[in-house]
Amino acid sequence: MVVYSFYVFDRHAECIYKKRWAPRPGSSSKVPQANGVSDVQSQFKALSAEDDAKLVFGTIFSLRNMVRKLGGPDDNFISYRTGHYKLHYYETPTSLKFVMVTDTKTNNLRIVLHQIYVSLYVEYVVKNPLSPVEHPGGVGVNCELFELGVEQFVTASLQN
Repeated sequence: MVVYSFYVFDRHAECIYKKRWAPRPGSSSKVPQANGVSDVQSQFKALSAEDDAKLVFGTIFSLRNMVRKLGGPDDNFISYRTGHYKLHYYETPTSLKFVMVTDTKTNNLRIVLHQIYVSLYVEYVVKNPLSPVEHPGGVGVNCELFELGVEQFVTASLQN
């Protein structure tokens, strides 16, 4: 299994933590050149980390609202898959959103995201007296133990 990236969004739609391990495979299409020879080129330019986080949040916000409107207030959005990646989603009771982007062959990671929340985020960020309760203006999680824990958790338990 390949983990491409991991995001944490607060209740104000700010990305407070992001980590990339491997670049996501981009869509490619054949673009004809001036001499008539077609060449495979990337259709999209690489996004900055902030733009990528905004795009991910917009996607989960839209899909979560669509699921709730179609299925009712008790239904939850868990994950979705495209031809290139699978996005896994977990929302806490305090409206923190944990998102992990992996390859398409990965099973549901809702329990893994819950474990990251309980064993890493709560232990190293929430219980840290130096960590702010709110993250205004996109001030992210600045805790070395949390970052190291996420890195070790992903490489040890998820990367095969």
